[in-house]
Amino acid sequence: MAETELALLLARMQFAFTVSFHFIFPSFTIGLASYLAVLEGLWLKTGNDVYLRLFKYWLKIFSLVFGMGVVSGIVMSYQFGTNWAIFSDRAGPIIGPLMAYEVLTAFFLEAGFLGVMMFGMDKVGKKLHFTATVMVAIGTAISAFWILSVNSWMQTPTGFTTNEVGQYVVDGGWWDVVFNPSFPYRLVHTVIAAYLTTALVVGGVGAWHLLKGRDLPGVKKMFSMAMWMAAIVAPIQIFAGDMHGLNTLEHQPMKIAAMEGHFESYERAAPLILFGIPDSEEEEVHYQVAIPGLGSLILRHDIDAGLDGLDTVAREDRPPVGIVFWSFRIMVGLGFLMAGLGLLSLLARWRGKLYDWRWLHRFALAMSPAGFVAVIAGWITTEVGRQPWVVYGHMRTSEAVSAIDAPAVGTSLLAFVVIYFAVFGAGTLYILKLMSKPPAHSDSELGDMPVRAAGITPAAGLELEDGNPSPDQEEGAT
Repeated sequence: MAETELALLLARMQFAFTVSFHFIFPSFTIGLASYLAVLEGLWLKTGNDVYLRLFKYWLKIFSLVFGMGVVSGIVMSYQFGTNWAIFSDRAGPIIGPLMAYEVLTAFFLEAGFLGVMMFGMDKVGKKLHFTATVMVAIGTAISAFWILSVNSWMQTPTGFTTNEVGQYVVDGGWWDVVFNPSFPYRLVHTVIAAYLTTALVVGGVGAWHLLKGRDLPGVKKMFSMAMWMAAIVAPIQIFAGDMHGLNTLEHQPMKIAAMEGHFESYERAAPLILFGIPDSEEEEVHYQVAIPGLGSLILRHDIDAGLDGLDTVAREDRPPVGIVFWSFRIMVGLGFLMAGLGLLSLLARWRGKLYDWRWLHRFALAMSPAGFVAVIAGWITTEVGRQPWVVYGHMRTSEAVSAIDAPAVGTSLLAFVVIYFAVFGAGTLYILKLMSKPPAHSDSELGDMPVRAAGITPAAGLELEDGNPSPDQEEGAT
């Protein structure tokens, strides 16, 4: 491998590693910020202290995840200048303002209200504190808006022209740049994924404590809310993913061909390849398990429709099929498992066994990291499927890299791996330690003692301090 090719590969690996690590945290905080706003709103509306205790419980976790997300994202900005200077120079007139808008709107909004949200509950009025929580939640959504607008423009670039020095500049207004063809679909799909990620984590934590016999009102409440979210939102996500796929087929057909493993074009009735081993050299999928015609039915909504394959473009214009093929299947498979978890929770709820079916709790616990895996798999599908382009159809990735030395990039990549796993690994372990303790049952913390070990029977644990049954008791009575 030539020196320049090795340097390009290492630069891509470095950015892929740092952005994947970073993406884990916003995919949690976007949903968790909204969950905190819902919890505080329900507390203000009902006066039920269970919601307040859950708010305080998840606020600690949110603050840590938010901090790690900010820190892990800083280094990516520097990589635009060090490793991708040519891309920054040519695409800067478009990418720069969009990222600046993210800082001026979302980041300043979050920074302005985060302190009030974290430390101001006893210092400001309830309504003002709730306003701060809502503003933080809105800020995370606005941040997703601008970042996904940038990414979507790189996927489906519109509204620009090239000036005399080869830079991409706005042509006719920012509307076409921001609201490019894939942006609405990518925004909806990603934000829903963040909500599902949060729901699965919350549900997994609730399931963990239920399995430990900690039948506390807060534990049951968060598990119930998480299962409602999974049951309602997972099917919506499957529909949103289908719409996103149809949009991708229109604007990036070779990405779809790689996802489906279609090396050859089909004049009619393209199959849906469920599994197999893609071979780019021989241009076929070995040992494939396929359903005839289903690919056309899903992608064209017509079982007899034809589909273009990778054979319609030169080999150098094709994305790496194996990576895209499998990352897409991991994402879709996990999506259907999420929907299955939601449906099972509805059955358990209908049977009055939501807090009693231990196999459901084990399933929810096993699915708790599934959201993170799915969003990373989806990101890999999106970004690797765009190759060999960094700005689709206009600038190749090989044209965007700086004049860098492979040993320097390799050394910094190794340093990132060591430091990231050390620092963020320690942070993650501390978050898991916080999650291992149940939310407070009353103003005096129970700590990490199981309910029965604390001298409280499961039935008594369902009562509030005034001795009246909690809403959880009425909801989950069997």
